[in-house]
Amino acid sequence: MAVFVLDRRGKPLMPCNEKRARLLLARGRARVHRVMPFVVRLVDRQIGVCSFQPLRLKLDPGSRVTGMALVRETDDAIAVLNLFELVHRGRQIGEALTARRACRRRRRTNLRYRTPRFLNRTRPSGWLPPSLMHRVHITIAWVNRMRRWAPVTALSSEQVRFDMQALANPEISGVMYQQGTLAGYEVREYLLGKWSRTCIYCDATDRPLQVEHLTARARNGSNRIGNLGLACGECNQDKGALDVREYVKDPKRLARILATASRPLNDAAAVNATRRALSSALRTTGLPLELASGGQTKFNRVTHNIPKTHALDAVCVGEVAALRGWQRPSLTIRATGRGSYQRTRLTRHGFPRGYLMRQKQVQGFQTGDHVRADVPHGKKAGVHTGRVAVRATGSFNIQTAMTVVQGISHRYCKLVQRGDGYAYSLQPNDSFRQDGGG
Repeated sequence: MAVFVLDRRGKPLMPCNEKRARLLLARGRARVHRVMPFVVRLVDRQIGVCSFQPLRLKLDPGSRVTGMALVRETDDAIAVLNLFELVHRGRQIGEALTARRACRRRRRTNLRYRTPRFLNRTRPSGWLPPSLMHRVHITIAWVNRMRRWAPVTALSSEQVRFDMQALANPEISGVMYQQGTLAGYEVREYLLGKWSRTCIYCDATDRPLQVEHLTARARNGSNRIGNLGLACGECNQDKGALDVREYVKDPKRLARILATASRPLNDAAAVNATRRALSSALRTTGLPLELASGGQTKFNRVTHNIPKTHALDAVCVGEVAALRGWQRPSLTIRATGRGSYQRTRLTRHGFPRGYLMRQKQVQGFQTGDHVRADVPHGKKAGVHTGRVAVRATGSFNIQTAMTVVQGISHRYCKLVQRGDGYAYSLQPNDSFRQDGGG
């Protein structure tokens, strides 16, 4: 990954490679400004009259994960500098709101004198539920962070569908949109994510998959997304015009196929509900914004033979003539929040259960800090680096890249970076993940 560089006054300079950053630190010309992502600050130079190469930040918004890529645009190709995967916590926010609602209902049953409250609240235009607006807020927050660490000059985001056909043929309308070179890309990409790129009949993953009708077209089966699956060529030919209930003999497999097929389109709905709010927020940055379709992203990825990950999907957003340097790990940024004001746990009925600590810090540490623990002896001897969860007793838990190490004394912990509401981990770019709705 490229290393972000700041001048002595904190102004962003062009990112450098890891070797140059190590030399700057070894020679005393720079100091560590931030560990994750890695940012160095020069001590002997401040920004003057200098020219920057054009940097573009690309986004691939998703329901659970948003891919981000920082690229350098040249005349012949796009050079990838950094890859990020921003993991949202919309599900946790929804569950917390549900628990709070249950707690309020429980309290109001004991307050009969309280005046009923209804029709006294209005929602502003463009209002979104907190679990959805969270996706917009943290995406814009990280766009602003990237602008503080690198001289970003333009933005790209995935939003519009089939816009390339409209540019090529202004009179296009209706069903003509589905007859061009991008025909079926949106539906096929959603099915690949929904069925985990696996044949629903034989669990094959190492061969081309075809779109399969669970109820065949010969039996009046529709093209709706709930009637579509993925099958390899052999299973598709073997099934023929049979109904899925007649072809699949294993009752467990049949139940799993029917349950997945009838799963609601929650992820797609979340992306559709937030895409306009996200594009409006991106325009407020004042940078040139390029909006591209999901079909164009898929076309670029297939054309350049790029693996399927959220971060690499962001690289393929918009116009891509050639790519260089995309074989690099991606930094996973998981939104964790900054704690809660709630002092008790709740049962599923909204009743309090137990009490939490009054203070957030214990021995100078608080949950979310990135620490390094050097344990000299005992069963947990060794060096453990990761995100800490504090306890009032002073015995902490450390979430490392592989596991959770419990019962580490605060005496062995050394602060690496203060918690900022996110957890970080590096992932290789050959890990294939499917995004729900992205």
